[in-house]
Amino acid sequence: MSAAPSPSNLSNNLANPSAKEAKTLILASTSKYRKELLGRLGLPFETISPEVDETPLPKETPELIAVRLAQAKALAISLENPNAYVIGSDQVVDLHGAAMGKPGDHDRAMAQLQILRGQTVKFHTAVCLAHGGQAKTVNVITEVKFRELKDSVLEAYLLAETPYDCAGSAKSEGLGICLLEHVRSDDPTALIGLPLIAVCSLLREAGFSIPA
Repeated sequence: MSAAPSPSNLSNNLANPSAKEAKTLILASTSKYRKELLGRLGLPFETISPEVDETPLPKETPELIAVRLAQAKALAISLENPNAYVIGSDQVVDLHGAAMGKPGDHDRAMAQLQILRGQTVKFHTAVCLAHGGQAKTVNVITEVKFRELKDSVLEAYLLAETPYDCAGSAKSEGLGICLLEHVRSDDPTALIGLPLIAVCSLLREAGFSIPA
């Protein structure tokens, strides 16, 4: 796990962890995967969809895309809810320096899997905790090797699970695991969309008790 640099106009120090008042937690996402993962921690939270342009910037690396978008999502909701603690996250596939996001439909998903088969790639899963105009961001890297599989197998998988909302077109928590040869990460839920080890560290720094 590697800590990603925050923008120069942001402090890495969140609010005083000794504060006693009840804390409001918001997940800046309507992703069912991230909602389910954050729910495992047993903390009350609400979800709000951030209005963020996810178009990559010129010459932006996959890691920087994930970090920037995680920060942008968290800060967009934090500005509207300055007393809340806001979690933003983003995931980008890194294929030898080329970024790959969500396919969106069947044809693009098939094209992604055809490119990824036999390849070892990195998944950058960035998570940001924002509060009162300040933010801290962590990027978790997961190394994944895809199996060398025939088009007929890839087609059968896509029809069975329709993973069109997942970067890399494979749900590792479901049938997509059959497409993978190995997965290596310091944070096992990062590949699903939210690195809970990193999230726990950020929330504890901000004064949350986990378990509550």
